[in-house]
Amino acid sequence: MKTIQLLFLLIFAPLTILAEQEHNTLTEQEIADGWILLFNGKDLSNWRKFNSQDNPGPGWKIEDGVLKKAGKSPGGNIVTKDKYKDFTLTWEWAISKNGNNGIKYMVNESRPATPGPEYQMLDDNGHPDGKIGPKRQTAALYDIIPPSAEKKLKPVGEWNSSSIIVQENKVQHWLNGDLVLEYELGSETLKAAIANSKFKKANAFGDKFEGHIMLTDHYDECLFRNIKIRPGVTK
Repeated sequence: MKTIQLLFLLIFAPLTILAEQEHNTLTEQEIADGWILLFNGKDLSNWRKFNSQDNPGPGWKIEDGVLKKAGKSPGGNIVTKDKYKDFTLTWEWAISKNGNNGIKYMVNESRPATPGPEYQMLDDNGHPDGKIGPKRQTAALYDIIPPSAEKKLKPVGEWNSSSIIVQENKVQHWLNGDLVLEYELGSETLKAAIANSKFKKANAFGDKFEGHIMLTDHYDECLFRNIKIRPGVTK
C-alpha cells in the first residue's frame, strides 16, 4: 500500500502543483478560440478607474496571483480599457463574511449613476441585501431579476465560478456551472422588471450597449482570479 501511495504522489503531485500555477493563464485552445485574459495575476494593465484614465486605486491589491478588493481601502470602481458588445465573460471570486460586490457589464460612462446591469456577488446569508430578497442575492440581475432558487453558491471564503454571456439580445448568468438566469435585452418582460426596480428612471437601462466591464467597489473584501473574456457572437 505504501508503495502505491508513493507512486501516486510521484505521478500526480507535479500535476497538482502545475494546476495551481495555471491560474490567470490561457490555454493554447483558448487563445485559438479568441479568449482574452483580463487579469494576468501580476498587474492591472487592462483596467482603469471608472470615468477616469487613472490607474486603479491602492485598495485594489494583487497578492499571490489573486486580485483583492481590500475592504475599506480606497480603490474605486474599475473598468476594462476596452469595450465589448457580444461576449462570454468568466471569472472566479470569493466574498468576505457579510460582503457585497458585483460585476457590471455593457457599462456606459455617460450614465455614472446607473452605468449598467450588474451580476450580484454577495454573502446571501450575512449581508442586509440578502435579506431583502432573491433579486439582490448572488447571481441576480441586481434588483431586477432573481436567479434560480436551485443555484449552488459556495460558502463565504470559498471560490465560486461565474459567467456572463451576452449574445445579440440574449443574456445569461451562470454560477458554478449552472445557468441560473436568462433574459432578453429590450424585451417587454425586461422593461416591466426594470419598471419595478430602483432603475425605473434610468435612461435606456436594459438596452443593448457596447460597453466596459466593471469591477465594483462596495468597500467589502472580495477576491478575483481567472478573469477572461471571449468577444463576439459564438454559435
